[in-house]
Amino acid sequence: METISGVSNWRLVIRREAAGITILHAVTCDKRAALPEELFGLPVIGLGPRALGVGRAAPVGEEVLVTCGPGGEEWSNAELRELTLPASLRRVGDYAFLNCAKLTTLRLTDGIAFWGGSCFMNCRLLNTFEITRVGQEQGESLAYIADELSCELDVTLHLAEGETARLIFPEYIELFEENVPNHNFNYTICGAGYPYHQCFKNKKLALIDYDLLWPRFLSVEHDEKTAVRMACLRLRYPAGLTDACAEGYRKYLADHAELSLGQMLEARDGRGVAFLLREIRPGREALAAACERARSLGAAEALAVLLEEQHKHFGGAKRKTFDL
Repeated sequence: METISGVSNWRLVIRREAAGITILHAVTCDKRAALPEELFGLPVIGLGPRALGVGRAAPVGEEVLVTCGPGGEEWSNAELRELTLPASLRRVGDYAFLNCAKLTTLRLTDGIAFWGGSCFMNCRLLNTFEITRVGQEQGESLAYIADELSCELDVTLHLAEGETARLIFPEYIELFEENVPNHNFNYTICGAGYPYHQCFKNKKLALIDYDLLWPRFLSVEHDEKTAVRMACLRLRYPAGLTDACAEGYRKYLADHAELSLGQMLEARDGRGVAFLLREIRPGREALAAACERARSLGAAEALAVLLEEQHKHFGGAKRKTFDL
């Protein structure tokens, strides 16, 4: 087994090809890891079927140990939380991340031309994706991810123009209920998120199509906390956002000012609080509730911003009176 240095610890089985390296098997002892961009001067272009699958025995092939120093005690992708894929990657095999049950975050470049079947099977915690686009041409990775996973997705898109979009794809649930007398199954989709997971044309996403789903989303039963997150993130990272669509997001946040400020405070996001105060003008009661919440959380910086806003528009907090 050859040993080389890298940014993460990996035990690999590889196959050398004319165009680059395909990783047939990869296991790490790190909870946060990045697969190597190249090996032996060749770019890493592929992940084989079940390449990172948990519990799979290593296949026969060229073995490589990539090391960056001490890692975890156990070599098992069962403990892997965050993974960065190489920018050179072009294909991902079937069931590539099978049973990576603790994986939550995947970072990749939007140049993967082929995704195999059921790549994320049993990755039940995977919901955060950071996708970097290279060049003007949009790849199909996001369409594959949104179709493969029905849970709520938090997606950050780094666009070639230097802009960033942050999108929430709400959850939906597919139900199969057996109709015993007829010996068949009834298929039902529950949740307001299904249209978002399917808002792709020829496997490409236009941000305007995402934004135009907003009124439809609000017209059906939905989770208000999710809606607040969607509106906040779309306004804070407004790549491709039209003025008309932005106004719809602002109106929702203004109508749910107390909840919006409360979520920012819970997340200890002082900049988010300041951002909201610039985007909307909360009423007296919403500001007072936010101040009380900031005090209870010990969020001194956010409290100072809220008190300044309160004083600016309402002349300060209402004085308390006491009966003796």
